[in-house]
Amino acid sequence: MIQWEPFEKFVEALMEKEQIPGVAVALSKNGQTIYERGFGARDVAANEPVTPETIFGVASITKSFTALAIMKLVDIGKLRVDDAVIKYLPDLQFVDYTNMETIKIHHLLSHTTGLATMERKEHLTTFEEHIHYLNEKAWTWLGKPGEYICYNNDTFLLLGAIIEKITGESYQDYIKNTIIDPLQMARTTYSLLDLQLLENVTQQYVLEKGKPVVCPWPTLGNYAVGGGIRSTVVDLLKYGNVYVDALEKNIVNDSYRLQMVQPVQRTHGNSYYGFALQTTPDYEGVTLVEHGGGQPGVSSNFGFVPEEGIVVAVLTNLSGVSADAIWLAAVNTALGLPVDEKKSTHPHFDMTQEQMERFVGTYVSDEDADIDMTITDQTMMATIDDTMYTLRASDEQTLVIDSLDKPIRFFFDENNSVWALFIGLRMFVKRA
Repeated sequence: MIQWEPFEKFVEALMEKEQIPGVAVALSKNGQTIYERGFGARDVAANEPVTPETIFGVASITKSFTALAIMKLVDIGKLRVDDAVIKYLPDLQFVDYTNMETIKIHHLLSHTTGLATMERKEHLTTFEEHIHYLNEKAWTWLGKPGEYICYNNDTFLLLGAIIEKITGESYQDYIKNTIIDPLQMARTTYSLLDLQLLENVTQQYVLEKGKPVVCPWPTLGNYAVGGGIRSTVVDLLKYGNVYVDALEKNIVNDSYRLQMVQPVQRTHGNSYYGFALQTTPDYEGVTLVEHGGGQPGVSSNFGFVPEEGIVVAVLTNLSGVSADAIWLAAVNTALGLPVDEKKSTHPHFDMTQEQMERFVGTYVSDEDADIDMTITDQTMMATIDDTMYTLRASDEQTLVIDSLDKPIRFFFDENNSVWALFIGLRMFVKRA
């Protein structure tokens, strides 16, 4: 018998610490729901509770839906992941880049095009507009396609354009017809209009002056390809059953579906990114597969343990909070592990002053986000989003934000000088 009380105390303590208004959690094993519960409020002012059927934003969990749709097209012989992107989108021509044929569909799926993160343009609503935007200026290249991973919503959304080109359907209709409707996910939608018509929909919150305040649902535009689904934890369990062989008839052939979880690039520790899913191959004898999401008013995490047939979904209505920690605590509980067991630990490394000085500087991305690395009283410090964090070293190339248990990995050039850092799946380039 699984004991859920320690898990529930963990969630409640985390909600209090991070001021999360509402959380929904659900788990299934071999297609059968074994736990579902809502915590807190979907609407604080009205004191309306979260239930397992409450609709939240899921943010980047959407990416695995898009990837699964691409693999469906592979399954039926409409494309190959090794196809060049320009085979389907010939108008895509990056400035100062003459080897467009080297950028493959699998690079879009795994965020390994070689392009750094770009400035978001959520007012763009057609893929033609977005291709024009991508063509109009020179972007930051980190390396050749496949060399580095850097989360890039602007290249990922091109998969939606490819889906439309091949199927003749709109991207959202194809996802609905191929995945959402066959799985009977009746409370899952991309449409903001649907949210106005449905009941039991959460308000979304952001922290302002230390307090949660309501924020509007983002319109997203073309970025809906990577973050536009709104759903419930109950519906996400139905979706997760695609990946743990808990369906009578699967949407995609096993070999193509399993290709999504194959490691492509290491992120941190023993975790690797694949096709819109992140895999930790050896966690207490099992494999963890997951993907999180974040938008204004959304923190989410979804995934599965294939060997155990376990699917877990966590949705919250506050941005920037630890949905991933709740997800792992739920997995741990289902596996009979301590609720606070971690995927990896970061050892302590004694770093010299000279070694620390190599990291000092400002690191930038085109997403209008800078990270400042400084030294104060012989201690490394990082300023991120106007918040200063204390760091410690775990090896010669990695610093850890102690309070968040979050690693920052650094990259060195041939002169042993730092040129970039990697945090939260994004690379930031050191300003010269």
